[in-house]
Amino acid sequence: MIADSNSIADSYRSDQAWRVAVLIPARNEEDLLPLCLHSILIATAALPASVRSEVIVLADSSVDRTSKIASEILGSRGRVVNTSVGTVGTARRLAARYILTRNKGPLNRLWLANTDADCIVPPSWIADQLRLPAGRTEAIAGTISVDSFEEHQPEVADRFRAAYLIATDGTHTHVHGANIGVRADAYCRAGGWKDLRTPEDHDLWRRLIRIGARTVSTARIEVVTSGRRMGRAPEGFAGALAPHNKAHNKTQAVA
Repeated sequence: MIADSNSIADSYRSDQAWRVAVLIPARNEEDLLPLCLHSILIATAALPASVRSEVIVLADSSVDRTSKIASEILGSRGRVVNTSVGTVGTARRLAARYILTRNKGPLNRLWLANTDADCIVPPSWIADQLRLPAGRTEAIAGTISVDSFEEHQPEVADRFRAAYLIATDGTHTHVHGANIGVRADAYCRAGGWKDLRTPEDHDLWRRLIRIGARTVSTARIEVVTSGRRMGRAPEGFAGALAPHNKAHNKTQAVA
């Protein structure tokens, strides 16, 4: 779905303007981060002037040029925060805290859009999320597609797509830290990101549901993620693809 930025602007009076923070944990992502940031800047540029936006890259334990590249690309449109916590849940939490401690407006007009450094977002990614709060949505879980399966066995792509179920109306049960948006007041009520190595995304989503937050799971909001075989977080998306490779290897062994 491609959002009409004018319709977003018309949905809110000037005293109800949104602020958007895009939060990205990154560890040794000098190769993939540029594509991610350029796609996000295109998405922020598509927003109406009444929506303020900022991109926060949480460079965690990086020993490559991740921090330098992020600073060069973002310039005045974002901020790079360096840390060495070594845990993705903590990195996401620190990125959110950075914005929350500097926010001067109402929390119910601050939207936290989360993705990963190996993802590419569509031009309407943020705008589509902001259309949902107009209907009182407090959190969204989007879907992912994979850029390439070339590092995997030939059958992995078909195995993954067959297992990645989406209902005919676009609803689904998937939760990815690479594609979660949450209103700041609901985020705070739920207790925010926890210091988890994995699965920090499912943990936050369960707590949002537990507190009665108005959530939406929709395939209409999708990001493209890397199909690399070696990911950065243990049991992250690369780990989710691993069983499909194992299934292939087991079949080969039996044959």
